[in-house]
Amino acid sequence: MTLTAPPRSRLGLSAEASVPDDRAEAARALVRRRGVLLNNITIGYNVVEAVLALLLGGLAGSIALVGFGIDSVIEVSASLAARWRLHADLSPSKRARAERRTLQLVGWSFLALAAYVAYEAVEALVLRETPSATWWGTALAALSVLVMPVLARAKRTVAVSLASGALAAEATQTSICAWLSAIVLFGLGANALVGWWWADPVAALAMVPIIAYEGVQAVRGIVTCSECAGACSTQGTAH
Repeated sequence: MTLTAPPRSRLGLSAEASVPDDRAEAARALVRRRGVLLNNITIGYNVVEAVLALLLGGLAGSIALVGFGIDSVIEVSASLAARWRLHADLSPSKRARAERRTLQLVGWSFLALAAYVAYEAVEALVLRETPSATWWGTALAALSVLVMPVLARAKRTVAVSLASGALAAEATQTSICAWLSAIVLFGLGANALVGWWWADPVAALAMVPIIAYEGVQAVRGIVTCSECAGACSTQGTAH
């Protein structure tokens, strides 16, 4: 007589199958919480930076410092869009729609930033404006050069884990903030050392096509695979 094991119940198989799903959702929730924390830090930092730059720039009559503040305001708008995407991640049914919308919103903030940088750079070249150095402006730019790359790298890790092209695009904008801050420092140094007043606007203009390209791609719902190691979910991807 041959003994056979009784068949497993469908309920048992279903319970076993749900264990990996539960673990995956728990891991995703942990990454999402980390993303929210990084988003809070980014928004908080940029809000303080914008307030200080606009206030001190207005008092000192520094166009460069006021421009730095406006740049921070634009970046806050992208971070707020990313916040919405992270909140929508709680519901699997809402993720896809939030992903598309957030990517487009971040794209428009890229385009606004490109337009503003282009306008400021062209105006500085036409009027031959010399970069105005203030201790506060220099300190803010230097701090951003240190802080923003760290935030961008951490946020890109979250974007890859959540397979989100929108969050990857917002992380890229954080990286661009660091580059623009570095350009400010470069312009101040070049003017002070060798009198190259044009170094800052020329370097800024060189960034405009890159910023605009990122914006157009994001508005179209496309994110390059290099931004999130090919793991991001979007309407389309470009290699």
